[in-house]
Amino acid sequence: MAAVGGGVEGLRVLVVEPKDLLAARLKDQLESLGHRVLALAKDGREAVAAAHRLRPNLILMETALAGIDGIDAARAIVNDEPVPIILLIGYAGAELVRRAREAGVVAYLTSVDRRRLTSTIEVALERFREYQLVRTEGSDPIKVLAARRAVDRAKMVLTTRLPLSEAEAFQHLLDCKKSTRRTLRETASAVVGADWVLGRPEFGPALQMILYTIRRGLRPPQ
Repeated sequence: MAAVGGGVEGLRVLVVEPKDLLAARLKDQLESLGHRVLALAKDGREAVAAAHRLRPNLILMETALAGIDGIDAARAIVNDEPVPIILLIGYAGAELVRRAREAGVVAYLTSVDRRRLTSTIEVALERFREYQLVRTEGSDPIKVLAARRAVDRAKMVLTTRLPLSEAEAFQHLLDCKKSTRRTLRETASAVVGADWVLGRPEFGPALQMILYTIRRGLRPPQ
């Protein structure tokens, strides 16, 4: 894969979309960005079979599919061979996002235009790289999912509290992991826990009292 104008090209893509016009538009957009569309699948079972046969390194998948829906198809594909999957959705509701994340989906696309498609592919590849690193710390699917959730929450804390991008926040977690010799899950949980403590209403007065007790001459808080 080569970077072009800040983007990525050369991906082998499987498109799963039952609507012919939308599938053709996605194919044209992807090929104009330098990617190769391996196949166009119309339903979940066809998508699982095509992914197993073609081994794409990116999948764009519609949520509403005949047979098995896009999320169940994504789960079956990822269980066979991890691959970044972008889910095509109309609205990213909380329950849908939860199910999709647990199935292995890494990004969501609500609008099929060149700019949005490019940025979503970049996000999907970055998140997939992160999740692959999380997977190296254990083989238990339940623990891997818990680690992914912890990392996602920690990244949200860091990007909210600090002027960091999502990728920079993950790199910060990696740096902390190396310096503390903790796992990524432990590091992420520590960040989330620290944010919870800092957000408590009693934290300020408690800190003031601690400072008063360890520094002579500080006026006691009122």
